Amino acid sequence: MVSGRISFIGAGPGAADLITVRGARRIAEADIVVWAASLVAPECIQEHARPDAELVDSSRLTHEQAVEIYRRAERERLNVARVHSGDPSLWGAVQEQYDACARMALEVEIVPGVAAFSAAAASVGRELTVPEVAQSLVLTRLEGGKTPMPDGEKVREFAKHGTTMALFLSAARTGQLVEELRAGGYDDDTPVLVAYKVTWPDELMLRTTLGELEQTVKQHKLWRHTLFIVGKALTSGGTRSHLYHAGHFHTYRRADPAARRALRAERPSRRAKPAEPEPAEPGPGAVRDSDVAWWAVRDWQATARGAAKVAAHRSAARVDSAQPELFAEQDADAAPAEAPEQRPAPEPEQVPERTAEPAAAQPKQAEPEQPEPEQAEPKQPAAEQAEPEQAAPKRTSPASTGTAKATAKTSTAKTSTGKSAPKRRTTKAAEPKAAKSRSTAKGKRTSDER
Repeated sequence: MVSGRISFIGAGPGAADLITVRGARRIAEADIVVWAASLVAPECIQEHARPDAELVDSSRLTHEQAVEIYRRAERERLNVARVHSGDPSLWGAVQEQYDACARMALEVEIVPGVAAFSAAAASVGRELTVPEVAQSLVLTRLEGGKTPMPDGEKVREFAKHGTTMALFLSAARTGQLVEELRAGGYDDDTPVLVAYKVTWPDELMLRTTLGELEQTVKQHKLWRHTLFIVGKALTSGGTRSHLYHAGHFHTYRRADPAARRALRAERPSRRAKPAEPEPAEPGPGAVRDSDVAWWAVRDWQATARGAAKVAAHRSAARVDSAQPELFAEQDADAAPAEAPEQRPAPEPEQVPERTAEPAAAQPKQAEPEQPEPEQAEPKQPAAEQAEPEQAAPKRTSPASTGTAKATAKTSTAKTSTGKSAPKRRTTKAAEPKAAKSRSTAKGKRTSDER
């Protein structure tokens, strides 16, 4: 159960009326207000805090003492407003406090505020991202202070981008800052804005250049509450933004046709680039990129054709009558509910008539076990069976010899028992050949069948 609330509030750069409406409301609702008296203007607290609220100066507290106030709020179900300068997300030391409160039975929130670099740019009436001059903003600080900088975050590395930079916590070592900016590529005539206590009653805004920055800071004895903004966007006009151009269209506005044509005509001249030299033709024996792409397509086509041939070969092997046992079980599983269209079997080559060999001499072929049908095939009169058998041609092929032998063995079993043997299922491709082979066993039937 939540028993209290902790609000980390960004009070803005200093002016009491630059705090957000939500931040002012949270201060008015607070039972305890913890604020940085050295960084937040007293008027901000006086205007928004309740007369009976407990005020605590955080500049005299350690982290552990601040956490104890939050525990007290948990026990007594109090609302606490922890007021930071600027925006808490920038060098506010708020994360460790937020994590400590999140482990308690407390409601915790962060209320953003106006950052000092935004207030400084507004104070001098400049946009920090000017079209075709600077479209990025680097927020950083000089290395070598109380808090170590991670590897790769040196000022000279950021300065190589040549865009607008806002540098905090660096006024006490201005000489070192100038050297880092020069090493990164900024010229001595690069404009610099020196902003001291932005929006406070004693605010000081100075315009200078990188070459004169160190002398300017020493002359005004600035070493705290000072922010530097560096970059050509402080003085360059750039080009007109397309956002409000009559020739530019977006979701809520259509473009004027004449202005649209004029805008398109400007683009090639503004963005003209020197013509790049055409790539030289490869010498004899060299492989061009187009050749590589062409042979890759050829390889793909060859692979596709090979796969098609393999598939066709496998399909033909399934109807090979010389190997019925290899595919009979697969065909039975893959057969659809309705009988597929039967294709006529290829006519075998004519060979001399051969009679079935005795059953003892026949090699036994392994056949897959098939389930017996529910009813045995009814016995037909011998006279009716003889007519279709006489119409069948008396010839066989080498490929159907094995099937003929198996059929003869089945006929012998019918003669001896006087009953029809269980019907065996074979593949569709093998049925026509089995019908032909029954004619070779006609001479072996006994007089009882007739």
